[in-house]
Amino acid sequence: MSQIQLEQKIADLEAQIKEIKNLLIKSNGDYIPNSSTGHSYIIRNPEILSGEPIIIGTRTSVRAIVELWRMGITPEEIVMTHLPYLTLAKIFSSLSFYLDNQEEINEYIEKNRVPNEFIHPSVKAFI
Repeated sequence: MSQIQLEQKIADLEAQIKEIKNLLIKSNGDYIPNSSTGHSYIIRNPEILSGEPIIIGTRTSVRAIVELWRMGITPEEIVMTHLPYLTLAKIFSSLSFYLDNQEEINEYIEKNRVPNEFIHPSVKAFI
């Protein structure tokens, strides 16, 4: 490879690195797509749940956290019992996002609701 070819290859790689840096932001050790929601742990990734707000580094939706919370499960219980891979900060960030975007999250909840006819009778007793 000639010096000119090598320099061109380096320039191409530097351009690719710059492009990647523009697509990503660094937040608490996690690299996430540049789709800021204004909430430190909440992102939108069009490749995950069609862009529904999720918790960074997971496929867990804000909707899932809100539904647990609406069932009376405390943020501490969500972390300790249901989703131990999350932190309290991520749970509270999800709830904060929900409070700022209730209409949107409520639409996701309604859209993903399982029709009553598909719910087993033994499960209905707990709803």
